[in-house]
Amino acid sequence: MSIMRVKSVEQSIRDAEAPEFRLRRVLRAVDLLGIGIGAIIGTGIFVLTGVAAATDAGPGISISFIISGIACGLAALCYAEFASVVPVAGSAYTFSYASLGEFFAWIIGWDLMLEFIIGAATVSVGWSQYFAHALDAMGLHLPDALTSAPGAGGVVDLPAAIIALVLTVVLVVGIRLSAAVTNVIVGIKLLVVLFFIIFGAFFIKAANWSPFIPPHQPPAPGAVSAPLEEPLISAIFGQTGSFGLSGLVAGAALVFFAYIGFDIVASGAEETRRPQRDMPIGILGSLAICSILYVLVSLVMTGIVKYDQLDTAAPMATAFQAIGAPWAVGLVSLGAIAGLTTVILILMLGQARVGFAMSRDGLLPVWFAKVHRKYRTPYRITVITGIVVAVIASLTPINVLAEMTNIGTLAAFALVSVGVLVLRRTRPDLPRAFRVPWVPVIPVLAAIACIYLMLNLEGWTWIRFGIWMVLGLALYFVYSKRNSRLGRGETIEQAAEDL
Repeated sequence: MSIMRVKSVEQSIRDAEAPEFRLRRVLRAVDLLGIGIGAIIGTGIFVLTGVAAATDAGPGISISFIISGIACGLAALCYAEFASVVPVAGSAYTFSYASLGEFFAWIIGWDLMLEFIIGAATVSVGWSQYFAHALDAMGLHLPDALTSAPGAGGVVDLPAAIIALVLTVVLVVGIRLSAAVTNVIVGIKLLVVLFFIIFGAFFIKAANWSPFIPPHQPPAPGAVSAPLEEPLISAIFGQTGSFGLSGLVAGAALVFFAYIGFDIVASGAEETRRPQRDMPIGILGSLAICSILYVLVSLVMTGIVKYDQLDTAAPMATAFQAIGAPWAVGLVSLGAIAGLTTVILILMLGQARVGFAMSRDGLLPVWFAKVHRKYRTPYRITVITGIVVAVIASLTPINVLAEMTNIGTLAAFALVSVGVLVLRRTRPDLPRAFRVPWVPVIPVLAAIACIYLMLNLEGWTWIRFGIWMVLGLALYFVYSKRNSRLGRGETIEQAAEDL
């Protein structure tokens, strides 16, 4: 049995139409835009912007956003072509299975599962903290024992668990309800972000933008920096320190987190009414809107407050505090709560759809792929995802939770970019409602850009990534390789008998 076996596009589409596994096609282009914007605008813009400006890029953080946006835009073009050719759940996992083979598909699926689960748990804890602060502002105080994990001085982080479980119910009831909830919350946080840009623009001081790109600063004399805490590319070539041109790229690697989400749009391909037309609109449209907003927010933020004062978890609130507008701080906090809510919802949506696709293919137990008779959602994998996220979020302090890194997403983007080239060569006959322009230039540039940003992540990130991959490989060769439907020649009807 070859681990490089490829699941044809036709077979993927046939599996999606099987009655026992068929999802309900209800999503429109506007829903996909809402899902994309809902996933993208969250932790990145409300938290990471200030940290990256203070430690890496200064006011030039807006350039860092442009660098990351270009890398994402190149990859998004590749995603859009794949999503129009293979309108099936699973996103990068499914695309890799159709082009690069089962082994690479498993690697990508395994990594996406970790990112979605840990990411949703981490954001749930952050949501809990914002929620507790909001209650305090209204004169209501929850006991610390119920708002903190055991390692953080409490007993259980109850709000974090509750938000994860409530959103699990929303996901089980149906993708249409999930999209409706997302669209409402996205509207709220878009208004908050636009308010920050327009209102904050009146308080910009041009002096705060000077120097726009701070000169490179080597480590302080006598300072000892652990090699594994430096970007891998710095450890290789020996350049350390912050700011300057290298700081712009390091900042881009950090704020890349702010763009994670457009790829989750592709997970909804199997539930989209007209995927060939609507998927490219959702993927490229959400990325374009968020890129413009990110650049504007970063320019306003660093114009209001000197960049070296923005090393905070709430930079937008810090900016409004600096101009003496406490009422605006509350409004921004409302936007943050809304933003984090949609991020949790869509990360769990992405995990459920990737897990569903892998289970339907036999790489995970097919029992997980059971679709609800009434709601036509993969409720088993969704419920399990919600419970796991709730347990991790309620019992683990945010400083212990593994920081949601970008390395796996960048790896997925690179493989999808390469996959476009492979599928163009192996299946030129496939109808493509959307085609990446300037092939092979665009896919090659996308892969190079993603790999370069990966090299700007710290050494510890690479080590954690390697450990998780080793565990995944062990599971693949012990279970998945032997139970793969493609490897066993099992039809979708035979798989349905195991439900």
